Formats: sequence, C-alpha cells, structure tokens
Amino acid sequence: MNLPNKITISRIILSIITLILLVIPWYQFGIPTKTFVIAGKIVVNVKYLIAGFFFIIASVTDFLDGYLARSRNMVTDFGKVMDAIADKILVNGVLIILACQGFISVLVPLIIITRDTFVDSIKMASGNKGKVVAASYLGKAKTMCMMIGVSLMLFYNLPFELIGIPVADILIIVACILSVVSGCQYYYNAKDLIFSK
Repeated sequence: MNLPNKITISRIILSIITLILLVIPWYQFGIPTKTFVIAGKIVVNVKYLIAGFFFIIASVTDFLDGYLARSRNMVTDFGKVMDAIADKILVNGVLIILACQGFISVLVPLIIITRDTFVDSIKMASGNKGKVVAASYLGKAKTMCMMIGVSLMLFYNLPFELIGIPVADILIIVACILSVVSGCQYYYNAKDLIFSK
C-alpha cells in the first residue's frame, strides 16, 4: 500500500472518530461534556471543538493524498475507490449529524447526498463506456466551501460569530449552490456519452 492510500485510510479512521465524538450521547454513560460561555452569549460544547479539530485534519488529508498520488504517479484503483468512500463518510456523515442536532437545515445533507449519488452514477456510466469523468473546478470549489463551512460550524462560527457574520452558514449555502450547478455541469458534459448506444 503506497503513501497516498495510507493517508486515505487514515482519513477514514479520523472520520469515524469524528462521527463517534458527535453522535454518542456521552452524558448517558456518565461522561460529562464540558461547556463554557464566550462573550457572555455563545455556549460552546468542547466535544464539537474536538470533533472540529479531527474534521480539519481529515479535510487536509483529502487534498494531501490526491496531490501526492498525482505528483508521484501513485494513482491506483484502490485509492480512487477509498478516496470517494472516505469523502462520503467524512462530509456526508457530519452533515447528517449537524442536521439532526439542529445546526443546519436538513435540506443541506439532502442536496449534497442527492447530488453525490447523481454524479457518482454519471461517473459509473461513463466508466463503463471507457471514459473517465474528471472532477470539475466547480466541484472542487464546492468541496472547499463545504469543508471550511463545516469546520467553522463545528467551531460555532468563531470568531465571526462575535461580530454577527454567519460565515459558516454562507459557505455551506454557497457549497449547496455549487453542488447543484456542478452536478448539472457533470450531466451536460457526459449526457451524449451516457445516452449513446
């Protein structure tokens, strides 16, 4: 297993740790979660900060493994598959939890997961006909906005929350818009191939 693939596997592990931190009701096991107040109005739960820390590290590995694989000619089929799985576990998993816990609208994971399923289907259909559909710049911009937005959300939109600017919400909304637009772009670029006999 080469270095990029090892980094991808580490992202899956970090993603699972992040989800566990967020989803387990620690108080039911007698484990209190520390909270404190910032500026007299923002109640911060430490578990979200810890999860945010792991989320950021996992997000960085998403760009690192791809860069190393391409720059060192280490791209493998295993890496492509596991990279996609790691991304879904990390981003979609955290989005679902944040929606369930009231941090974001349930429409956000619904849009992102629907789009990802749609695009993955297009890539699969194209791959069956021998054509690789490369990631678009809009898709990459979507991923960047989403990862930064979710990171900020896990850190309670600090420091922007102190001045009343919802940067986390804005980035996540922009990511949803880019998600839909890039999904349409994938379809437009591949429709002739998909529907060809």
